[in-house]
Amino acid sequence: MEAAPTAEERAAVDGLLGPPETGWVGATERSADDLRVVRAGREAREQRHLLLPALHALQAGVGWISRGGLNYVCQRLSVPPAEAYGVATFYAMFSVEERPANVVHVCDDLACRGAGGLALCGELERDAGPEGADAGGWTWVRSPCLGMCEQAPAVFAQRAGRPEVALGGATRETVAEVVAPDSAVICAGGVGAPQTADAGSRDSLRLLRRAGVVDPTSIDDYRAHGGYEALRAAYEMGPGRVIEAITEAKLLGRGGAAFPTGVKWQAVSTQPAGPRYVVCNADESEPGTFKDRVVMEQDPFAVVESLTVAGFACGADRGFVYIRGEYPLATERMEHAIGEARRHGSLGDDVMGSGRTFDIELRRGAGAYICGEETALFNSLEGKRGEPRNKPPFPVTFGVFGRPTAINNVETLINVLEVLRIGADAYAAIGTEGSTGPRLFCLSGAVERPGVYEVEHGATVRDLIALAGGVPRGSTLKAVLLGGAAGGFVGPDMLDARLTFEDARQGGYTLGSGVIMVFDERADLVDLCLRIARFFRDESCGQCVPCRVGTVRQEEALHRLVAGTPIGSAQDELALIDEVARVMRDASICGLGQTAANAVQSAISKLGVFDGGAA
Repeated sequence: MEAAPTAEERAAVDGLLGPPETGWVGATERSADDLRVVRAGREAREQRHLLLPALHALQAGVGWISRGGLNYVCQRLSVPPAEAYGVATFYAMFSVEERPANVVHVCDDLACRGAGGLALCGELERDAGPEGADAGGWTWVRSPCLGMCEQAPAVFAQRAGRPEVALGGATRETVAEVVAPDSAVICAGGVGAPQTADAGSRDSLRLLRRAGVVDPTSIDDYRAHGGYEALRAAYEMGPGRVIEAITEAKLLGRGGAAFPTGVKWQAVSTQPAGPRYVVCNADESEPGTFKDRVVMEQDPFAVVESLTVAGFACGADRGFVYIRGEYPLATERMEHAIGEARRHGSLGDDVMGSGRTFDIELRRGAGAYICGEETALFNSLEGKRGEPRNKPPFPVTFGVFGRPTAINNVETLINVLEVLRIGADAYAAIGTEGSTGPRLFCLSGAVERPGVYEVEHGATVRDLIALAGGVPRGSTLKAVLLGGAAGGFVGPDMLDARLTFEDARQGGYTLGSGVIMVFDERADLVDLCLRIARFFRDESCGQCVPCRVGTVRQEEALHRLVAGTPIGSAQDELALIDEVARVMRDASICGLGQTAANAVQSAISKLGVFDGGAA
């Protein structure tokens, strides 16, 4: 007999999708004629793109995704159960097995493990039992980076029937408070405000000039601080001139690939087939990165306005913000900002009285690092497993829903507002010839003032560490991780490396997503490399063999070196790691596999880790 949904599960799904036209009917109770009618009607109004939100509704409502609940979602959205099951089991935030109503994800990744995260895991194991054990209505599990590195250690709590919680500066006591039955907090530990060299002055800020100043829930306050002036200027300029300005400003993408934004927008705007889409990639999951979260929490209307500009320039009537699932406060504020913009005529059928139509939908990820890759994100938006697609075709011709799509991350988009505010020439004069404009960097680890720092391109690693107060007094800098887990380690000899795209290419390092994670002599670099290897093993989507197998083989080889049981000699094992890295780099479908060995290889080659050098 087919599993039927409970009343609570139906209510959770219907709360998102609206009441069904007919009641629940199990497949075994339908006649052949009934099935044909149902299929025809459902195929005519395909809504598969709502699968991820529906699964979120189930998970949030009852704490897990049962067979009956999944069947009900499939009936409502006309999705084959096997495919829906494949999606539900793809994401770390979903569970298809019953578990306690409250699940606390404790970060044990790079920044948190050295700032009390491992100690917190030990306390929870002692007091609440091992990972996954029912501790009386709640449980805990270890988690990869939660994007709160400046507030380490961090936890994220899923609570059935109650708001989710992101908690910085977590302790055993605050975890107990989060899972208490009467707790309704959605964010604790404070929101990381942007940092400046002079705490008493914000004059150097451009991208972050409103963050921490305006009320992030007030569109009127946003407008009082220059909000929507860029969109108004864009309408006066026209889409072609907007794209010209972005091109002349030499704005490069800030997500890691550094692709010219103007070229991307131009390619989408000239596609003959429509509709066109614009997408904000806010699935910020690179370990050590939290700048986009700070922008969305502190200045959400800037993201809404900049995506509206992108839609106007590219000829799109619809945009999506795909936001990381572990960001409850950013999600709440973005949802509010979108709703307020719609209510005040800044989204909808007649944006700001221009006669132009543009609207935005928000989609939450569900705990999959791979969905930061643009084509995996498209698949996730469409209600499929978040697996990357082969390229070509490229997103500008075949993006989300198979249509021309411009996708940019949060930092890239808010740079567009600055280009339109000061002009392309003035923007291009900031930074260097090949790396124009301001840049956001995420400082964490062994620094006095971790946080998001805005500087002009051309600042050095030493400059950024100094802005963050330097390493703690009495400590000695040991290594710096640039670009996150997909980036690479550098030693103290690289502190004067300039943070520009051209210097990074020539110097063999990467800016990536703006991570600068600092480690002093207390850091165990061997342990950090093992954690990075485990991260990529866990986050590989498994679609292609080079990445699926290579990430496992990399981790196995590192563990053999640590245990002193290499296959052959230690040098043989290091040669194997290098060979596996080359295969992943050359043959993996997407950037995850292509960069999965970068940090480990840099630790070996530049710091001597696993080769009798620094540990």
